[in-house]
Amino acid sequence: MSNLPDNAPFIVTAELPGDVFAWANGLRTAHFPPERNHLAAHVTLFHSFAPSLRAELPRELTRCAAEYAPPDAQTDGLMDLGGGTAISLRSPAMLAIRAELAERFFTMLTAQDRGGKRLHITVQNKVERKAARALQDELAASIPNREFRFTGLGLHRYLGPHWEAVGVWKFRGHQRCLTTP
Repeated sequence: MSNLPDNAPFIVTAELPGDVFAWANGLRTAHFPPERNHLAAHVTLFHSFAPSLRAELPRELTRCAAEYAPPDAQTDGLMDLGGGTAISLRSPAMLAIRAELAERFFTMLTAQDRGGKRLHITVQNKVERKAARALQDELAASIPNREFRFTGLGLHRYLGPHWEAVGVWKFRGHQRCLTTP
């Protein structure tokens, strides 16, 4: 992390298994406006952690990954983003892990990250409402209810529209996080 700018905020993601990532990334590639599609498919848990957490965040992600087993999840249809479309995800266990991290870093969270979280994978964003509704109508019948497990926690630095990967911590613990936040 030594080559990264000191003022770039951190983003924390829930890592998808390869097959779910490939499927969702294919949808994102096909439907996200190409001039704004700077990222691969992802599940954001936190949008902006302070740069001052540069040493503490990796330690906490390491601890969570070592303690918890891969959280169960499933796709849950489409989510209307107003000017976009996302795949809705259900995972009480991942939300509980997120709540634990939010509690740990509460005083460092932005207003956006303090609120409740609806897990999703964005496949289209920043389009006209009419285009978003058309895609939702097109995809509605083709989004399967698919069960999977998140594989880990990812840490990234926000560098303009691009993200730079800092690390991934694979879930390897035995504890199941079943508490709904």
